[in-house]
Amino acid sequence: MPNQCATSVLTRTIAVAEGVYAPGHLGELTRQFPFELVDDVLIQTRTMQTRVRRLPSRVGVYFVLAMALFPGLGYVRVWDKLTAGLGQLCLRRPSEKALRDLRRRLGAAPLKQLFTVLAGPVAGPRTPGVCYRGWRTVAFDGCSSAKAPDRPRVCTWLGKHKHRYGQEGYPMLKLMVLCETGTRALLGAVFGPVPQKETAYAEQLLPLLDDSMLLLNDRGFDTDDFLAKAAATGVQLLVRLKGARTPARWAALPDGTYLTRINGVRLRIIDAHIAVTTVKGLRLQGHYRLATTLVDHRRHPAAELISLYHERWEIESAFYSLRHTLQTGLVLRSQDPVGVHQELWAHLAVYQALRRTMAEAAESRPGTDPDRASFTVALETAKDQVIAAAGVLPDEGHGWIGQAVLDNLLPPGRPRIAPRRVKCPISRYAAPPDQAQVLGASRISDVTLTVDHSSRQAPVGRRDRTLQLMRTDPARSWRACEIARGIGLDDARGLRAELGRWVNEGILRRIARGVYTLDDDWMMSEGQPGAVSAALTTAVSP
Repeated sequence: MPNQCATSVLTRTIAVAEGVYAPGHLGELTRQFPFELVDDVLIQTRTMQTRVRRLPSRVGVYFVLAMALFPGLGYVRVWDKLTAGLGQLCLRRPSEKALRDLRRRLGAAPLKQLFTVLAGPVAGPRTPGVCYRGWRTVAFDGCSSAKAPDRPRVCTWLGKHKHRYGQEGYPMLKLMVLCETGTRALLGAVFGPVPQKETAYAEQLLPLLDDSMLLLNDRGFDTDDFLAKAAATGVQLLVRLKGARTPARWAALPDGTYLTRINGVRLRIIDAHIAVTTVKGLRLQGHYRLATTLVDHRRHPAAELISLYHERWEIESAFYSLRHTLQTGLVLRSQDPVGVHQELWAHLAVYQALRRTMAEAAESRPGTDPDRASFTVALETAKDQVIAAAGVLPDEGHGWIGQAVLDNLLPPGRPRIAPRRVKCPISRYAAPPDQAQVLGASRISDVTLTVDHSSRQAPVGRRDRTLQLMRTDPARSWRACEIARGIGLDDARGLRAELGRWVNEGILRRIARGVYTLDDDWMMSEGQPGAVSAALTTAVSP
C-alpha cells in the first residue's frame, strides 16, 4: 500500500483594527504607537480627517512609520508589507498618488509630536551602564551625513556643499540629538541646514536637561556661553576642552587637578595623558583636558572621570544605528522640505520605539547591559512582525522583538581602537595624519592613564602670574604698568589688550582707565591656609 502522509493545517489569529483602519498598524511596534496615542496626536495637531475615507489619517501615520522601516521600497510596496498578513480581509490596494496625497494631508506635525511623546530616558537608574553615582549620563552630538534629494525646493532650504568651482553633491542635513549614553535612546532632536553651528542647535535642547543628569560633551561644545547655559539647567558637566585652551588657575588640588571659573561657572580641570597599546604592538597616545562641575577630588577621582568620559562615544553608535542600519545610508525619498521633515521625524520615532523595546527586554533580565542588545536584530524582527501583522495588541502574549534580542545578545564589549574616518565626507581633506597608521579596528591590550601634575608647579603664563601677583594684595587697585613690572615685563603696552580680555572673562574688574582689581570670585589665594577646602563645593547626587 502506498505511504499516506498526514498533513496538519496551522492557523493563526490576527487582531487588528476594524474596517478601513485595519492597515493602520506597525506589527509589534504598535504597542509603542497605540491607536489611542496616534488619534490623540492627530487631534492635537488638527490633522484628523473630517470624514472617514478609505485612507484615514491614522492609517497614514502608520504608513509613514512603515516607510521608515522599509526605506528602500516604494509607496505601493510598503503598503503591501502592511497588508501582507491581512489577506483574508480583501483590502483594496491604493494607487501611488493616493498614498502620496495621504502624506501631504498629514504633514510633519503628527510625526514630530509622536517622537516628542516617545523621546526621553528609557531605562531605570539601576540598569547597568546608565548612571554614574546617581546621575544619568547624556551627551550632545551632531551628524551631518544625512542626504536629501537634489531638488530645487530642498536646495533652497539646505543649500549644497560649496567649493571654488561652484556647488556639488546632495543637500546635507545636520541632525543634533541629546542621547542617553547607557541605552543610546534619544531625549530630543533638532535638524536643519549644515552651515548653522552645532551649539546653536544644541541650545534648543538645553531645556531637556535637569539636575539628575551628567552631560558628557566633546570639544565642539566648550564655548563659554554654552557652558554657562548648560550649567544653569542644573546638570553636572564633564566636557572635553580644546587643546589650545588653558583656563586660569583658581586653586590647585592635591591630585594634580585645579579649579577655575569660566563665565561664572566653577569647574575642575583635569589634564590627562592617555596611552593605548594594541595586541599588534602599536602604541598610540593623546592628551585630554576635561572640565567638570564635579569639583570634589576625593569623591570623584580624576582617573574615574577620565574613564567615564569614554561613555560619550556611545552616541556615535546611536548615529550608526540610525543612519546606516535603519536608513541604510540612502538618500531621503521626500522631494520637498515638508516631506523631508515628516520623513526624518518618522525615522527618529521608529528608532526611539526600537530603543524603548530593547531597553525593556534588557531590564527583564536583571544584570543585562543594554549595550549588548542588538539594534539589527530588533529592527529585522520588527519588520517581520509588520509583514505578519503580529503582536499588534498588547494582550497577544510576550513580545517577539524583546525575545529575539535576548536570544541574540551581543558579547560584552572589548576595548578596541579604530581610526576616525568619514565614509561620506563633505570635505576633500584627508583624515588627521596621526591616525594614518591605524588601518582598521584593533583590540587594545593595555591602557595607561596619567594625570598631569603641572598645575602644582609655579605659574608660567602671563595670566597666572598676574593672578599670583594681584592675590598678594587682593583689595588693592593695580595700574597696568605696576602689573607689567610685577610679572617681569619692561613695557605695559603689550599687556593692555590681555588685561581687557581678562576683564571680559570675569577675572578682573576695570575700575578706572588703566586701573584694575581682582574680581571678587578670584580673590582667594592658593597659598592661603584652607584655600582649597574653601573652594570645594561637594556635589550631592540626586
